[in-house]
Amino acid sequence: MTTRREHILDAVKSALAGTTSVGTRIYRSRVTALTRAESPALLLSWSNDNASQTTSLATLDWTLEIQIAVIVRGDTPDEVADPIVESLHSKIMASSLGGYTMDVIPTGTTNENFDADQPGGVVTCSYQIKYRTLNNNLAAV
Repeated sequence: MTTRREHILDAVKSALAGTTSVGTRIYRSRVTALTRAESPALLLSWSNDNASQTTSLATLDWTLEIQIAVIVRGDTPDEVADPIVESLHSKIMASSLGGYTMDVIPTGTTNENFDADQPGGVVTCSYQIKYRTLNNNLAAV
């Protein structure tokens, strides 16, 4: 059995298919470096998943924090990333994420530029995803 969190992360990755300029370069929790030929790319990861008891003692409400990093190369990396950010945001906000979620809330965007053989950048879009599980079963509602 798979937790609802895993179903949600899989649904996010699926929703990102067809993001502007990315093609199939959408990775989940990737830890190896990207080659120049692998950019632009999206890296999907999660940082926190916090629960709170609902008024019905049989369920938990969860807040999953995810990050989608847009990896780009170009003379002005944030400018190169902008249409990709617009596309991924539209896809995430329009998706039902497999029906596993109660709400998706954008929480911020950060930008980091770096020097390499060609200038690069990482624009990270963060979201909170609200969902519910049974108190004693992370796979069910």
